[in-house]
Amino acid sequence: MNSTMTSCEHSDFLRGDSFLSSHDDGQGKKKDGQSGSPSSSNLRYGILDIPPWYLCIFLGIQHFLTALGGLVAVPLILAKDLCLQHDPLTQSYLISTMFFVSGICTLLQVLLGIRLPILQGGTFAFVAPSLAMLSLPAWKCPEWTLNANQVNTSSSEFTEEWQKRIRELQGAVMVASCVQILAGFSGLIGFLMRFIGPLTIAPTISLVALPLFHSAGNDAGIHWGIAAVTIFLIVLFSQYLKNVMVPVPIYGRERKWHTSKFYLFQVFPVLLALCISWLICFVLTVTNALPVDPTAYGYGARTDTKANVLSQAPWFRFPYPGQWGLPTVSPAGVFGIIAGVISSMVESVGDYYACARLAGAPPPPKHAINRGIGIEGIGCLLAGAWGSGNGTTSYSQNIGALSITKVGSRMVIVAAGCVLLVMGVLGKIGAAFATIPPPVIGGMFLVMFGVIAAVGISNLQYVDMNSSRNIFVFGFSIFCGLAIPTWVNKNVEKLQTGILQLDQVIQVLLTTDMFVGGFLGFLLDNTIPGSPEERGLLTWDQIHEESEETTKASEVYSLPYGIGTKFCTSSYTRYLPFLPRLEHGRKGLETVASTPV
Repeated sequence: MNSTMTSCEHSDFLRGDSFLSSHDDGQGKKKDGQSGSPSSSNLRYGILDIPPWYLCIFLGIQHFLTALGGLVAVPLILAKDLCLQHDPLTQSYLISTMFFVSGICTLLQVLLGIRLPILQGGTFAFVAPSLAMLSLPAWKCPEWTLNANQVNTSSSEFTEEWQKRIRELQGAVMVASCVQILAGFSGLIGFLMRFIGPLTIAPTISLVALPLFHSAGNDAGIHWGIAAVTIFLIVLFSQYLKNVMVPVPIYGRERKWHTSKFYLFQVFPVLLALCISWLICFVLTVTNALPVDPTAYGYGARTDTKANVLSQAPWFRFPYPGQWGLPTVSPAGVFGIIAGVISSMVESVGDYYACARLAGAPPPPKHAINRGIGIEGIGCLLAGAWGSGNGTTSYSQNIGALSITKVGSRMVIVAAGCVLLVMGVLGKIGAAFATIPPPVIGGMFLVMFGVIAAVGISNLQYVDMNSSRNIFVFGFSIFCGLAIPTWVNKNVEKLQTGILQLDQVIQVLLTTDMFVGGFLGFLLDNTIPGSPEERGLLTWDQIHEESEETTKASEVYSLPYGIGTKFCTSSYTRYLPFLPRLEHGRKGLETVASTPV
C-alpha cells in the first residue's frame, strides 16, 4: 500500500505561500538538526517539530479525510454477513465505533508505540477471515433477515441475530490480538521477518483484496451507471488532475485573507468523488429518474431509501467496551483472525520504514518496531472490546499524505487522533456515511481493492522475475489462493472429520484466500533452493536495515519522559526487547530524558 508515496513524493502541499513555513512567537516550534533522511531537507516540519495549533488541527482533519475510505469501507463490507444490510442505523453505530477506536489506537501508537506520525484504522486483513467465519453454517444469516419487508430493526429477535455474530467477531479479534501483542513485546516479530520475504508478502497482500470482488461487484451492480461515474471521478481526480492546483482562500497574520494554490484533487480524490456521486443520486431521486419500485433495477441507488437514518441517529453517542454484550470465542474464528494478524504485522513493518523516510527520521531500531507491533496488538484488543467488528493497523495512505503536505510532525497525527475521537462521538457523522447509496460504495470498492491487489504485486520488484523459480512460487500461490477456497466453499461436507470445532477451523483457514496463498508462498520460498539475491532478500534486507542506536534515533523513538533511559533503567529492563538499550556507555542516549511528548 505504499504506492501512494511514489506518485506523491515530489509534490508540494502549497506553493508560493508561507502557510507551512516556520512560525515564531510561540505559534510553532522547529528543532534544528532534523536532517537524517533524504527527504528531511524538503520538510516544512520534521518529526520533532511542533507546528502552530491551528495548522495541527487543519492537517489532522486532512489525515482523517485521507483515511475515510478505509475507515468506512470495513463496517459496510461486514454489514451483509452480520445481517445488517437492512439496518443502516446500526451500520452508522459501527462506523462511529471504528472512528472512535481508531482515534484511541492512533494516540497510543504515536505516544507510546513506534512514535512515528502514522495513523491507525480498520484493517482489510481481518475482513477475509471474518467473512469466512460468518459463512459457517452456524453463522449464516436467516433468510428472513435478507428481506427488508420482514426485518423489524427494533425487535429483540433481530437485535440478537446481529449482536451474537458481532460478539463472536469481538472474541476472535481479542484472542488473536494477543498473538500480535506477544510477537511485538517479546521481539518475536524480528525473528519471523528473517523468513518472510517479498514472495510471501506479494500473494498475501494481493489476496486480501482479490476475493472481495464479489462484494464490490454486487454493490456496483445495483446501478452500474452510478458505479461507473464514481470510478471515473476517482480516476479523474487521483490520476489526471492530481497535479492541478486549485486556488483556495487562506487567512494569514501578515497578508490577511488571500488565495493560495492547493492540490485539492490529489489530496481528496475519494471524498470529492463520493460527494459528487452522492449528489447525482440525490438529484436523480428527487426528479424520480430512478425507479420507485423496490423490485426494479436501480432502486438501490435512491438516496431516500435510508433517509430516516439521519433523523433517528443521536447527535452524540459514546461507544464503550462491551456495547453489544459479552464477547464469545470459538477456535475457528480465532485461527482465521490470526492469519489476518500475521498479514497485518508484515505490512506494518514495511509501513514503519516508509513513514520514517518521509518524516525525516532515521530508520526505526528494533526496539521501536517491537513496541509498534505490540501497541498495534493492544489496538486490536481494544477494537475487539469496543465491538468495531475489526482490528486496527497502520494506514499506508496517510503515510503517502506526508509526502504531499511536507509535514512530518507527529503532533499533527496526535491532532488527527483527537479528530477521530470527536467524529466517533458525533452520531450524525456515522449516520451520514451509512446512507451512501450502495452503487457509489461499490464503485469506490472496485478502485480501492484493485489498488491494494496491485500494491501486493509491487513487492515483486525486489525479486528476480526472470527466474522460473520465482514465477512458479508466485503464480502457484496466487492461483491456489483463489482456487482452493472456492472449492472448499462448494464442498464443505468432503472435509468433515466428525469433530465440529476442528471442522470449523479447517473450513475458515482453507476459505481464507490470503492464508492459503501466503502459506504456500512462505513454504515454497523457504524450501525451494534459491540464492538470497534471486529471492529478493538482499535488496529486502537493505531496505529494512536496522537503525543504529544513535542520538537522533534515540530522540525520535524512545519513550516520553525518559522511560527506559532515565527511569526504569534497572539491570533487568535492558533485556526487554521493546525498550532502548543503554549498553557500551552510549552517552548520546542521555539526551532522551528531555525528549518531548
